[in-house]
Amino acid sequence: MKTILSALILTIASAIAYSQEKPMPLYPKGIPNSKPTPAAYVEKTDKSSWITGVSEPTLTPYLPAKGKANGTAIVVCPGGGYSGLANAHEGMAICQEFNKIGVTAFLLKYRLPSDDIMVDRSIGPLQDAQMAILTVRKNAKEWGINPAKIGIIGFSAGGHLASTEGTHFDKPVIENKENISLRPDFMMLIYPVISFGEQAHVGSRENLVGKTPSAAQVDLYSNEKQVTANTPPTFLVHAQDDNVVPVQNSLMFYDALLKNKVKAEMHLFQEGGHGFGMTNSKNKDKWFDWAANWLDENGFLSGK
Repeated sequence: MKTILSALILTIASAIAYSQEKPMPLYPKGIPNSKPTPAAYVEKTDKSSWITGVSEPTLTPYLPAKGKANGTAIVVCPGGGYSGLANAHEGMAICQEFNKIGVTAFLLKYRLPSDDIMVDRSIGPLQDAQMAILTVRKNAKEWGINPAKIGIIGFSAGGHLASTEGTHFDKPVIENKENISLRPDFMMLIYPVISFGEQAHVGSRENLVGKTPSAAQVDLYSNEKQVTANTPPTFLVHAQDDNVVPVQNSLMFYDALLKNKVKAEMHLFQEGGHGFGMTNSKNKDKWFDWAANWLDENGFLSGK
């Protein structure tokens, strides 16, 4: 692990020295829980920046303008039903918006669950999310980041991944010999998949745990059931008329946060559907403005 992290530090130093927005391999010395990638399993990105076939996860830093960084960082997880990544409007655009408020963003290109490339597909994406938080926290000094101000944001199935990272951080699925905290300091969940029960987005559930998951697997990845008093403060956004991921996903998670006395703020649009990214076309307000206010109220934009 020490060798892996040393290589990662060199990669990070190079990225800082030469440019931002340059993808770094998440695992420079070998990807855990992986099988040899079949020749037919090829990563592709279409004209809309929709990514499929990810077998080599990366982390891409987006740095605020010089002098604007406030020491807060966030890992960004695009959605895509665990079958692809909506890398434009739920990835790059989000990172750029965080930069405007002084937050250093890290765009995570995570592996999509597949028996073709993984020994256990149900933990592959979570391994990448945990490794992303570990990487940013381990190297916080190099990035000018406060290690106590590292959050995670996810959209749709990326919201499931982010909420899994935020509720399963004490169940490591990566090697972490130095015992670095894998807990995000805050979560932001935008029209998230939360439950694998009756209100599940079936495609996300089937892609992660298969068509016939055990009851134990359904409960494990129904993240409203995994909330504790130590779950990070959470910001939620959803549209009431979402016909892809029912709004009950956010409602159930918010209720669990309330019961465990976790700080939380939720905004519900009466219209907007699913997958609207930064701006809900049915509403003149940008949820990101509310998100920035929430971060500020909780002390995440107040300097290093």
